[in-house]
Amino acid sequence: MESKIAAGLHLRYGPVALLWANKKPAGAAQFKEGKWGCVMWLFAGAARGKTAVVDRSTFGCLGGGTGLGFGNQYLNWWGGVDAFCRFLSTGMAETGLTREMIQTARGEGFVDNLLHGERYIKSPELVKKFLEVMPITDIPAPYVVFKPLKNVDPAGETPVTVIFLANPDQLAALVVLANYARESNKCVIIPFAAGCQSLGILPYREAQSENPRAVIGLVDLSARENVRKLLGRDLFTFAVPYKMFQEMEANVEESFLGKEHWQKFFRE
Repeated sequence: MESKIAAGLHLRYGPVALLWANKKPAGAAQFKEGKWGCVMWLFAGAARGKTAVVDRSTFGCLGGGTGLGFGNQYLNWWGGVDAFCRFLSTGMAETGLTREMIQTARGEGFVDNLLHGERYIKSPELVKKFLEVMPITDIPAPYVVFKPLKNVDPAGETPVTVIFLANPDQLAALVVLANYARESNKCVIIPFAAGCQSLGILPYREAQSENPRAVIGLVDLSARENVRKLLGRDLFTFAVPYKMFQEMEANVEESFLGKEHWQKFFRE
């Protein structure tokens, strides 16, 4: 499956399709069961041409399991949801947890976050509010697949989401195109969310709308740190529910992207 949008924007990496599947693709990259890993590594691998797969026992981290639609994995956090709320905010040192009490192979950075928090949200109470509005989903399929869009067979495969990796110029163009044929100028959102949530459950929710919106992601600093060596430091994700992707694709040639001025601009 080719993309006129990708061709017009001269993207560094091709679009990635996120699919739900009943069967694991042969040869797909996958985390080992029970081993920690960041889902964004798998996504980055797909952007670089390698199909990857995730299931309910190989999502790498509890946030990744939740973000891709395998239910509320925060219930399984060490110490429960309350402990996760402290991890994302102020940490657990204030509860009496000490470094000597922590047994993990995750490294010093993770231990520091357990003790003193990631400080992404001000308080545990506000994290609870964040979780209350999160569109936690349990998808009706055993597998989530990341696959280069160019390798998707439209005769037998339908993406749930199509994800672009865009620099600031390309991101601006995607925002313009997303609003091009709409009555509203609010057809793109930039929510505070984990990198995987911006690829998964947030676009899943948008896909249920009559007029779905695109979701800008990689505003998650931890995800940006995890993919910097793989993708560079200047890119954001732009995740589009498939229905919206088809709409945007149909408008490419008659839109600004069909003008020689902008074709030249993105080639330079």
